Amino acid sequence: MKTRDKNTMLKKCMLIAGSVFLAGQMAFAKGNKGSIYHDGWIDFNKNGEMDIFENPKQPIEKRVQDLLSQMNLDEKTCQLATLYGYKRVMSDSLPTPEWKNKIWKDGIANIDEQLNGVGRGAKIAQDLIYPFSKHAEAINKTQKWFIEETRLGIPVDFSNETIHGLNHTKATPLPAPIGIGSTWNAPLVYKAGSIAGKEAKALGYTNIYAPILDLARDPRWGRVLECYGEDPFLVATLGTQMVKGIQEQGVAATLKHFAVYSVPKGGRDGSVRTDPHVAPREMHQMHLYPFKKVIQDANPMGVMSSYNDWDGVPVTASYYFLTQLLRQEFGFDGYVVSDSDAVEYVYNKHHVAETYEEAVRMVLEAGLNVRTTFAAPDIFILPARKLVKEGRLSMKVIDERVADVLRVKFRLGLFDQPFVADPKAADKIVGADKNKDFVLDIQRQSLVLLKNENNLLPLDKNKLSRILITGPLAKEENYMVSRYGPQELENITVYEGIKNYLGNKVAVDYALGCKVKDAKWPESEIIHSPLTTEEQQEIQNAVEKAKLSDIVIAVLGEDEESTGESKSRSGLDLPGRQQQLLEALYATGKPVVLVLINGQPLTINWADRYIPAILEAWFPGQMGGTAIAETLFGDYNPGGKLPVTFPKTLGQIELNFPFKPASQSKQPEAGPNGYGKTRVNGALYPFGFGLSYTTFEYSNLKVSPERQGPKGDIQVSFDITNTGKRAGDEIVQLYVKDKVSSVISYESLLRGFERVSLQPGETKNIQFTLHPEDLEILDINMNWNVEPGEFEVRIGASSEDIKLKKSFRIVAEGIQANN
Repeated sequence: MKTRDKNTMLKKCMLIAGSVFLAGQMAFAKGNKGSIYHDGWIDFNKNGEMDIFENPKQPIEKRVQDLLSQMNLDEKTCQLATLYGYKRVMSDSLPTPEWKNKIWKDGIANIDEQLNGVGRGAKIAQDLIYPFSKHAEAINKTQKWFIEETRLGIPVDFSNETIHGLNHTKATPLPAPIGIGSTWNAPLVYKAGSIAGKEAKALGYTNIYAPILDLARDPRWGRVLECYGEDPFLVATLGTQMVKGIQEQGVAATLKHFAVYSVPKGGRDGSVRTDPHVAPREMHQMHLYPFKKVIQDANPMGVMSSYNDWDGVPVTASYYFLTQLLRQEFGFDGYVVSDSDAVEYVYNKHHVAETYEEAVRMVLEAGLNVRTTFAAPDIFILPARKLVKEGRLSMKVIDERVADVLRVKFRLGLFDQPFVADPKAADKIVGADKNKDFVLDIQRQSLVLLKNENNLLPLDKNKLSRILITGPLAKEENYMVSRYGPQELENITVYEGIKNYLGNKVAVDYALGCKVKDAKWPESEIIHSPLTTEEQQEIQNAVEKAKLSDIVIAVLGEDEESTGESKSRSGLDLPGRQQQLLEALYATGKPVVLVLINGQPLTINWADRYIPAILEAWFPGQMGGTAIAETLFGDYNPGGKLPVTFPKTLGQIELNFPFKPASQSKQPEAGPNGYGKTRVNGALYPFGFGLSYTTFEYSNLKVSPERQGPKGDIQVSFDITNTGKRAGDEIVQLYVKDKVSSVISYESLLRGFERVSLQPGETKNIQFTLHPEDLEILDINMNWNVEPGEFEVRIGASSEDIKLKKSFRIVAEGIQANN
C-alpha cells in the first residue's frame, strides 16, 4: 500500500476514534462552558452552529479554509509562534485569569516542553509531571482553556523532544542516536518510534521532534552522537521507520535539522554552526537525500529549519529550501518550525537583514510557519502584525503559513479529539518500567565489537577469581541522561552492570584511574604537561590493583561534558590522562578489555594496536551497564556495525563513506610519482564494520535480470551461513557501484541492509530489490536519472569487507532487456 494511502486511512481512523472518545471528552469538559460540547462535534467558535471547520465529516481542506476565513490578524499571527512551557517562558504551570492579558489570549500554534520534567519547573511542579496521569490531566486543563477561553477555540499542538526517547520524566529511554544507528535494525527502530509515539499520545503530546536526519560526516562535530550515521541511505531507512512508528500512534513527527546543518566549517559547533562547504550535487545526493526519502516514504507532519546558511543564504530565510525544495519538490505538506534563534540569526549573525523586523518578513516569505525559541512569542507575533499593517508583508503569505499549521492540527484530529481521552491510562502505558525488555534489547543491539584478539571475549566467569574495573567512566552516568530524552531514571553504570552480573562468584575491584579530563583540557591536547602528583597516584593505584587481578576492564572515552551539542572537539584522542592510564594498565601484562563510552569516533590507534579486546558502547542509556556486562561475559553476542568511519588521525578528515573514486586512496608506491610516503592512509575502522563471537559465510549470489530497462527492478539474493559455534547476528550489506556515468559517481553506495539472526550451522537466503531510484544519480544536467550502463552489486560485511560481487546492465529505453 502506498504511504499516502496509508495516511488517508490513518486520518479516517483518527476521525472514527474522535467520535468514539468524544463521550469521554464531553464528560471531562463539563463545567462552565460545557454547552459547546455536542454529540459528535465541538462548537469551537461558540456560535451555536456546526460550522464547516467543526464538522468531522467535511474534508480537511474545506475545514482549514473555513476556519481561516473566520480568523482576524491577531488570531492568525498567534498561530505562527511557539510558547515554551512552564519555567521556560510560561510563568504558570496551569491556566490563570491573567492569561486573558497574554498574547496567547488569541491562541497559539504550539506549546513546547510543557511540564516535561526538564528545566527549572521540574522541582516546582513535580505533581503535574509525574505520575503520568497528572500530566495528562494538566495538558487537558491547558487545552480546555484554549478551546473555551479564546474566541475561535483553536486547539494547541503540544510538542516535545524525542531523539533519545520521549523527553519526559521517567519515560522510556533510547541509547544515543549514534547507538541506534549501530543496530542497523529497521524494525527495531520502528518499534522505538511506536513506543515514543504511544507514550507521547498518552501524556498529551501531539507533536514530537524526531528523528534527526543530519549526516555525521565530520567526527569533530559535537552532535555526531545525535545522528544515526554518516551514510544517507542508512539514515533515511532508519528515519523512515522512526517516523512511521511515531505517526501511526496519531502523533506528528518533526524532522531535524533541515538542512546541511551537520557540517559547519571545520566541524565547529557552538557559536559557529555556519558556512558548510558542500557543493550543490553533494548537497542533493548526500545531505538532502534522507529528508527527501523520509518525506516521500513516511509523510512526516513537521520539519525543523536549521540556523546555518548554505552558499551564503540562511536556510530559514531561503525560499529555495523551505518552499521550492521542501514543499514543491519533496512534497512536504506539514508545518515548519525554526530551530532556536534561527530567525534572530538572519539579522544578528548572518547579517542579511538590516533589522529584526526585516528578518521576520524574510523567514515568513521563505516558508517558515512557526518561530520556535526560548523567548516570549510576542517578539515574533507583534512584528508580523506590524509588517502586515504597514503593507510590508502580504496577508496572502500569512494565510498560507497559518493554513499549513491548521492543516496539521486537523490531520492530528485536534478538532475532533482535542483532549487526552483517558488520562489514567497514561500510568499503565508510559514509563521505562513498562518497556524493560525493549530498552535492554536495543541497548544490546547497539554494541559494536571492534577487536577481539585470540578470542579473549567473551570472558568466562568460571575461570576468573578477581577482576578490576577501572577508568573515569566505569561509575559515571551523566552520559546516560540527555537534554533531549527522559529524565530521573535509575541508570545502571558499567561498574554496576558487571557487579550485578557476577554477584559473589568473582571478586570485583575498582579504581578511578583518572578523571575524564585533566585540569588543562582541551589545551592539554596541544600542549602536554607532566602528570600531577595526584594523577600519578590515581594511575598507580589502578596499576597495583590490576596486578592482583585476572583481567582488567578499562572504561574510557567521553562523557556528557566533553562532547555533545555546542561541544565540538579539536582532537579525537582519549581526553585527559586516559591514554597514560591505558598504557600503564597494559604494561602490567594483564589482559585488558577496553570498553568505549563516547559520542563520536575516536582515534584510538594505540589501543587498536596493543589492547586485545575493544567494545564500542557509544553513549548507552539506562540499562547500558547490564547490556555491556552480558556482552563481555557471553550471554549476548554483539552484532552491531559502525554507522560512521573511524579515522586514524584528524589529518585524514574528511574520511567517510560514501566517497568519490580515488578521493581516499593511498599514495602511489610505483610509477613516476611513486615516491610519496608522507601520510597515514586508510580508516582505523571502516563504515559498516563490526565483529562477532561467531563467524559467517556468504555464498550463492544471484542477480536477476542481468539486463534491465531504466524503470525496472533488479532482484538480488544470496545465502548467509553461521559457520561458528554460537548463535549470532550478522548485518548483511548491499552496495552498488555505477561503473561509468556522466558525472563522477561515488565509489559505491549502500542500497540495502538487513540484520540477520542465525543459529550455529543455520543458513538463510537473503533477498533485496533494487528499485530505479536506488540507481539514480544527479546527472550532468542536474536531473535525477538512471543512466544506461554496467552496475556492480557488492555484498559485504562492511563497506570494505566485500564477500560477493556480480554485475548487471541497465539498457536504454527502447532496447530490449534480456532476462
